[in-house]
Amino acid sequence: MAAANVANAGFLDRERTVARPGFNRWLVPPCALAIHLCIGMAYGFSVFWIPLSKAIGITKSVACPKDASILYYLTTTTCDWKIAMLQTWIYGLFFVFLGSAAALWGGWLERVGPRKAGVVAAFCWCGGILIMALGVDRHQLWMVWLGAAVGGIGLGLGYISPVSTLIKWFPDRRGMATGMAIMGFGGGAMIGAPLADRLMKHFAGATSVGVVQALLVLAAIYFVFMMSGALGYRLPPTNWKPARWNPDTARKPLVTQGQVHLSVAWRTPQFWLVWGVLTLNVGAGIGILSMASPILQEVFGGQLIGVNASFEQLSPTQLGSIAAIAAGFTGLLSLFNIAGRIFWASLSDKIGRKTTYNVFFILGIVLYASIPWTAASGSLALFVLFFGIILSMYGGGFATIPAYLADLFGTKMVGAIHGRLLTAWSTAGVLGPVVVGYIRQYQLDHGVARAKVYSSTMYVLAGFLVLGLICNLLVRPVAQRNFMTAADLARLDAESHETTVPAATAAPDAVATSPGWLVAAAWLAVGIPIAWGVWMTLQKAFVLFGL
Repeated sequence: MAAANVANAGFLDRERTVARPGFNRWLVPPCALAIHLCIGMAYGFSVFWIPLSKAIGITKSVACPKDASILYYLTTTTCDWKIAMLQTWIYGLFFVFLGSAAALWGGWLERVGPRKAGVVAAFCWCGGILIMALGVDRHQLWMVWLGAAVGGIGLGLGYISPVSTLIKWFPDRRGMATGMAIMGFGGGAMIGAPLADRLMKHFAGATSVGVVQALLVLAAIYFVFMMSGALGYRLPPTNWKPARWNPDTARKPLVTQGQVHLSVAWRTPQFWLVWGVLTLNVGAGIGILSMASPILQEVFGGQLIGVNASFEQLSPTQLGSIAAIAAGFTGLLSLFNIAGRIFWASLSDKIGRKTTYNVFFILGIVLYASIPWTAASGSLALFVLFFGIILSMYGGGFATIPAYLADLFGTKMVGAIHGRLLTAWSTAGVLGPVVVGYIRQYQLDHGVARAKVYSSTMYVLAGFLVLGLICNLLVRPVAQRNFMTAADLARLDAESHETTVPAATAAPDAVATSPGWLVAAAWLAVGIPIAWGVWMTLQKAFVLFGL
């Protein structure tokens, strides 16, 4: 019966993705990275704002009428768009639809498996980029926004597609496994932004800024990588576990022995406490990230180029020089962000998720509160180091949360629960930048010097972390009454067809053995772009210290 069900299953169905004995689980993380490195370019779309603001004028922007309404901008073909209409709306649509898609279709993903979800993510993300390219070509802003919305759905499905799969393959290293994948999302812009910049320069000419062609090339590259990753996904057989691993002796505090359904999990106090933990950790981090460049420039001013002058006293040429240095600063922060995702998530396998978040909050409170001191003392090295550690914990928070959820609620529906929890990201994405921006503007309006306007901001963000620490300390094991019964588990397995593929049965298209060259090739396919992105980022970061 099981073999018949597998034979009748479609190519993208869950039953066809169960690995044969001998499959090397280290082939799965590169598949996840292939998808996350592509969708992570969502962070790098700022590289398009300035060229798009000159899409009509080519060399300089063609201004629209001063009284032009938003409806006018949506369809005009005679004047250029404002950067704010691109930045605010495209980023907003990306991440609102990311959170919404992850929350709405997380349960569907658990039923159909990662291959089908990954394929849909590839079509949505790359299709959204194509729609955006068409909108740029026809100069229709509404089409660009539509493409961002479609792409956002791909972001959500692509982001959560590997979570439960990796946790099932690596029950002994949950944090490390999800950290490797989610590291890719942080690294996507590190690769995609410089690549897009080079593509635009290559295709730019007398009649084009090169954005359309760059988007088309990126969509093609991303589609190949994402489809390869999606089709490479494999699920472990039911009840599979690594050799010589005993889950009973490896069990840590807060790690549940039961399974909680999505419909129950989001009603528990643990879910909302962890939701608060993620919101406050990410809110503080993204507040810093959104203003990293102006903070460095306004706090240190002429010191960055060896001139004894404040930011307000610098000439336009000097301002351009420190802007280039600030770009190196943001690049260095992206490396800390990426490294933190794998470092902190892996560390959480040793010390536990709750302890890891306690470290985030306690260390974070100290660092945020110390930033004004580093600025006042003029210590650029300490300022950069403290910001780097803060951003590593920001990335580490994203990477550790799926394993935290698996510990609390079990692995059966962790992908769906993670998708629902990502609404915290959407909330934090508004909360952090708004708080930082409002406080900054309020102080500037009241005559506070630019070099000092961020002191109050740091103390407020430290307050975020105090609240996050309280939420984390209140997390307790999930009550047993919330666990699914044996009958509930059997019904859930039947819906996802897990019971039709016992451990000894192989899917016809699964790999029987995993030769070493295949594992090496898979890692090289994602490792080479990562290495290139790191090198490009380091070149910019060297400017920060005059190297």
